Amino acid sequence: MKFNYSLDNKRYHTFNYHLKKKFNNKVAKISLNAGFTCPNIDGKVGYGGCIYCSKSGSAEFAGNIEDSLIKQFYEIKEVMDKKWKNLKYIAYFQAHSNTYASVDVLKEKYESILKIKDVVGLFIATRPDCINEEIINYLSQLNKRTYLVVELGLQTIHDKTSKLINRCHSLSCFEEAVKKLKQRNIEVVVHIINNLPYETKEMMLDTIRYVNKLKVDGIKIHMLFISKNTPIEKLQDKYHIFSMEEYIDIVCDQLELLDEKIVIHRITSDPDINTLIKPTWLVNKRSILNNIDKELLKRNTYQGFNTSILNRFRQIIINNINESDIVVDATTGNGKDCLFLSTIVKKGFVFGFDIQEEAINKTTNLLNKNNIKNYQLFLNDHQNIDKILNKYKNKISLVVYNLGYLPKSKSNIMTKKESTINSIKASLKLLNNKGFILVVAYPHDEGKKEKAEIYKLRKYNYIVNEYKNTTNDLAPVLLEIKKQSCHITPQLTEI
Repeated sequence: MKFNYSLDNKRYHTFNYHLKKKFNNKVAKISLNAGFTCPNIDGKVGYGGCIYCSKSGSAEFAGNIEDSLIKQFYEIKEVMDKKWKNLKYIAYFQAHSNTYASVDVLKEKYESILKIKDVVGLFIATRPDCINEEIINYLSQLNKRTYLVVELGLQTIHDKTSKLINRCHSLSCFEEAVKKLKQRNIEVVVHIINNLPYETKEMMLDTIRYVNKLKVDGIKIHMLFISKNTPIEKLQDKYHIFSMEEYIDIVCDQLELLDEKIVIHRITSDPDINTLIKPTWLVNKRSILNNIDKELLKRNTYQGFNTSILNRFRQIIINNINESDIVVDATTGNGKDCLFLSTIVKKGFVFGFDIQEEAINKTTNLLNKNNIKNYQLFLNDHQNIDKILNKYKNKISLVVYNLGYLPKSKSNIMTKKESTINSIKASLKLLNNKGFILVVAYPHDEGKKEKAEIYKLRKYNYIVNEYKNTTNDLAPVLLEIKKQSCHITPQLTEI
């Protein structure tokens, strides 16, 4: 399987792919320390900064604050040039909040770097409460002259956690900053932190769901680490700190929920080994990245997998149907499911049913266009499936239903609970020992009734597994129906 947003077939939208597509050139980021502070350090909104933040302001690998920005840049550039040739550069203003000053100060710092040859962009890390209208106007001007990205620290959407870590800004403040930046077409990258004290796995997933809704451009996913001489040091024995395996598990869950168009700028943390207390496994960055790849491969999932129930629908079929099987599409609709099924059962056969001539014609045209030969369609009510396919009793491996109405057609012609459940019961008679049924049901009134009727099958020794898209309450659900003795996939109740 080829993944669209990666140069090396990673299962997520890589930053390298993003830069290559934008510049068609090797681009290196050079981290700078411009000597800023933060409003939750100097007393404007709080004191001491975020409880996990070191004195360097998360810039352990940036330039030396004692040096000018120009000197910092060239010293790091010299190292980069030894590794790669013909580089372009992005200057990364990393330490503390890099818009926490007057526009005149910002201009002096940013413009001095932009004058350097081969600098093609600026990345500016800051807080949402350090962006006012005047600053946004200036950033908007910069955005027309160079590649500009503003990185905003969110860390968590949960107020209780935010107060504990001393963020000292509200979620609404964050939303407003993102809104204003996006209105000026400025790219926004959001920072989040996993394993903040006392947060559950579901809370961390909720933060990802929130990020999806913001339509941001990129994300940095961090693992919380405890450094020497930081306030969080006092909490290190008072809450559970992830093992590497637990971190990889939550990151993969988050990637599966995350919109595939959001660029992954970072997927782990880079602590300073000299000040790191725990977790010590974070220093093995290569192992973390490799194990994330392995876990996604093991799951056979990828970034955005759980944003559409169709991905789970297809995964179950790919994992359980052989090329010589006989399968049935009980609601052919526009023919896409029939086409997909035919590519899986290349040496088998696909039967299709629909009561609308328009649906049968669309499906026929699509299959013929793709040179599919192993199919037969019936312009007939799928309640008659067992009668029409009577000679295939105990030979069918799969029956699929995509309920509702034909896309871009009359919505008053739709599946009904009575005919749907009659058809499913008839289909169950045709299944072989490994056979199962997949139903895509919609959250409209009739769809809810159909789903309720399907669940009644549990009384007759059938297993009904439900998979749902937890990023969208209005999305359809997938129901998997199988005999009690038939094991097909692990029982997962939500995706």
